[in-house]
Amino acid sequence: MLYYFFDWLQEVDFPGAGIYYYISFRASMAIILSLAISLLFGKRIISFLQNKQIGETVRDLGIKGQMQKKGTPTMGGLIILMSTIIPTLLFGNLTNIYIILMLVTTFWLGIVGFADDYIKVFKKDKAGLSGRLKILGQVVLGLIVGVTMLVSDDIIVREKTVMPEAETRVEPVEETGMPPRHHEFVTRDVKNTKTTIPFLKHNEFDYAYLLWFLGDKAVKWSWLVFIPCIILIVTAVSNGANMTDGLDGLATGLSAIIGTTLGILAYLSGNIIYSDYLNIMYIPYTGEMVIYMAAFVGAMVGFLWYNSYPAQVFMGDTGSLSIGGIIAVYAILIRKELLIPVLCGIFFVESLSVIIQVSWFKYTKKKYGEGRRVFRMAPIHHHYQLKGYPEPKIVMRFLIVGILLAVISVVTLKIR
Repeated sequence: MLYYFFDWLQEVDFPGAGIYYYISFRASMAIILSLAISLLFGKRIISFLQNKQIGETVRDLGIKGQMQKKGTPTMGGLIILMSTIIPTLLFGNLTNIYIILMLVTTFWLGIVGFADDYIKVFKKDKAGLSGRLKILGQVVLGLIVGVTMLVSDDIIVREKTVMPEAETRVEPVEETGMPPRHHEFVTRDVKNTKTTIPFLKHNEFDYAYLLWFLGDKAVKWSWLVFIPCIILIVTAVSNGANMTDGLDGLATGLSAIIGTTLGILAYLSGNIIYSDYLNIMYIPYTGEMVIYMAAFVGAMVGFLWYNSYPAQVFMGDTGSLSIGGIIAVYAILIRKELLIPVLCGIFFVESLSVIIQVSWFKYTKKKYGEGRRVFRMAPIHHHYQLKGYPEPKIVMRFLIVGILLAVISVVTLKIR
């Protein structure tokens, strides 16, 4: 909203109004405001949740100290959502399609997560929102994002192609003082379903390639593959973040690390100079997403103030489902979704541990008459708790691994 106010000030030649056009300035203001909101209003929201007895219901898992968390206020994800949305509305360009999609993602999954927490807390139903309805909510979001990316004229990629040799002017050495150039590049804005494959030199992958057997019609029908893949990614990452939210500060800290990395990648992808230097896909208008991610990271750090061990508040599904979806959609929009298994490696391992545990238990129960386990408990962070590791040590080591994965993700820009 302030974006348009300063736009007006710029039109009337108000001194200094032009600073608002700088992404770095608005991102700085967004992260400061989100931190302020989460820190200043977080305590009041926690007190409100306590007064309303909106506390966490904890099952006795046989883990030392687990039952002490019973009654800790939940639904703290409201702090994260509020601290992300308000700075984005104030400092972002609300006509930017990427900002619109990120706000839709935040609101939509916030509603799904809130409904789940509401049923658990107020309806006293431990199961919460049914798994099918959660998945349906994630599928609908994936469908919205996928279709918008295919039909919106504002979502484009700038491709660089070699100019035909017949149109290339070869400049003599004596005129330029440089070796003659035998080809030039031209750019064009196109709509496609291309994304980035990490670690490969020729690292652009088009979902249409999966329909190679259709020949020239592959591009036309690429949506048949593209949209299901988007839905799968949104659902997987959202649920992965939800499973990781089991220890104080774990999902919060990891999300801040992941968000910072994605913000850097968005800035580079949306900057024509840096993208050309790094030889990565240039995606016009994605630089504006840095403002959203700055607000998101500020919200996560501010929430961590209250969520670190011992937690004064839990984010609940209101937060965990939302942050997973936000990370997934953000990565998809900057064409870095294939980097998610690396960048979100902890989320991936947490989800994988549950899949392995459940699958092996069902298999052995069918074959031997009794279910057997691979881990003492899944998700895997509970496995380490049962092995006797203190909760803060598990969280800190997972965060260190998360930082390492984030560094590797950024390094993939040059290691190909």
